[in-house]
Amino acid sequence: MRRVVVGVTGSPGSLTALHRAAAEARVRDAELRVVLAWQSPGGELGSRNGLVPAAPEQCRAAAVERLREVLDTAFGAAKAGVTLAGFTVRGTPGAALVDTACDPEDLLVVGTGSRAPLRRLVRPSVARYCLAHAACPVLVVPPSPLQAELQSVHRRNVWRIPLDPRELTP
Repeated sequence: MRRVVVGVTGSPGSLTALHRAAAEARVRDAELRVVLAWQSPGGELGSRNGLVPAAPEQCRAAAVERLREVLDTAFGAAKAGVTLAGFTVRGTPGAALVDTACDPEDLLVVGTGSRAPLRRLVRPSVARYCLAHAACPVLVVPPSPLQAELQSVHRRNVWRIPLDPRELTP
């Protein structure tokens, strides 16, 4: 069976990618695989110290709960309209997605993520990793235009910039 694989985090950008992946799965009559990647605090080396042996299990349980919340937020009672499978995968997001979408017939859908220069330095781009390493086609979904508006309002609030009423009229 054909598969559409999508990575989610719960961010507005990943929800946009999830909805696009669901639409692609409907068009292709494919299974939708939703992947949430997780890591132990401190990465792999941090989980090997043996101080908190239950930490990886607690992280996995938190990831499963987060995946349920993301799917509920995205689809709610309306359901996706396709065969849906959710996976929590231990590892970095890019590698987890590329490993899940390993068949050349798969379609891998990812969001673009943050375009802020500082975040790009701290966090590598999952979309770029997937484009470079995937064995299948990759669809990179830009953020929703509403997300840019939301970030603009947030910046306004942080800097306490007053709103000009003329900006509200189209």
